[in-house]
Parts: sequence; structure tokens; C-alpha cells
Amino acid sequence: MGTTARAAIACLATSLAVAGAGAHSAVTSSVPSVVAASADATCPANAKKANLDFTLKDLNGRDVKLSDYRGKVLLLDFWATWCVPCKVEIPAFVDLYKTYKAKGFEVIGVVAMDEFTKAKPFVQQYGINYTVLNGVDREDIEDAFGPLFALPTSLIIARDGRICARHVGLPPLKGKDASVNEVKESFAASIRPLL
Repeated sequence: MGTTARAAIACLATSLAVAGAGAHSAVTSSVPSVVAASADATCPANAKKANLDFTLKDLNGRDVKLSDYRGKVLLLDFWATWCVPCKVEIPAFVDLYKTYKAKGFEVIGVVAMDEFTKAKPFVQQYGINYTVLNGVDREDIEDAFGPLFALPTSLIIARDGRICARHVGLPPLKGKDASVNEVKESFAASIRPLL
């Protein structure tokens, strides 16, 4: 499926998630959801191992090996510049990275279903302080971490490489509008036990 078709499907699914129609509940993966995890949660013993044997280009065209992040707690976030929920999550991820980096936490943003040339101005505008990589038209990445039927799609990966949580769209909200703090706390509840 081409980038345009995948982007259209992702946009529709994301819109449904934002509208509360449940794109999150459509996840059929055996990986637990971020919002299902409690503050005391740990990674399930039978959680699938993440395939980190990929090399992607960063914003400056340099090769970055995902395998270099083994041994870290990793938030792998698939996003696009056009994605409205991504614009809510990204400031939360910037804060989480500042807070937990010294404890071995890393965030990697992987641009998907977009034009990678749009990423650099977006990164500057949003003050993204973590690594951003080009995952556009990488079927191998989608095969390893997908299906990516909606954006954002985020995975929390433990130090031993197990995928502890998978989250599609924004977490359920207390009110009508998402806040950066709600998103940050939802993800922090799953990250803290792994540090």
C-alpha cells in the first residue's frame, strides 16, 4: 500500500480515535495498552521482543541503529507532522525525556506516512529534544512494529527488549480536550516501573 493510501487510512483512524470512536480499542495486538497499565505495572513475562535490527536516517542524514538503544527503556513513537494527536503527545514526550533521560530512558520519534523533509521545521517548532528518524515507506519497520493503521502509535520497550505496551492515538481523556499533563502522566505510569 502506498504512502498516500496509508496516510489517508491513518488520518481516518486517528480522527476516529480523537472523536472517541475507539481506534484504540481496535488494537488486536497481545501487547498491553499504555492506559491499561497501572503505576505498579511491569512488563509481562511473555511480552514480544522488539526487533531493533534496523538502521534509519536522522534529520541530518546520518545512520542511526536502533540496536544501539538496547539496554535502555525506549519509547518508540511513530508520528507525522499532519497528525493532530501527535502535536499533543510530542510536548509530553519532550518533558518525559528531560525527566527520565538520566535514568536510561530514550525517546525515538519515527516519522511515518509523511514527507520526511517536513520533519526538521516541525522538530524546531516543537522543541523536540530526542532523536527523530525517517521511517517513511519502510515496510520492514511496519512489519516489525505494526500494523501502523493510525498515528500516533507508540511502543514502550523494556531494557531487555520486550515490548511492554503499545498505544494507538491519545489516551482516554478526563475532559473533552487532551492536555499535555494527562498524556505525560499516562505514559509515565508505564515508564517509571521499567527504569
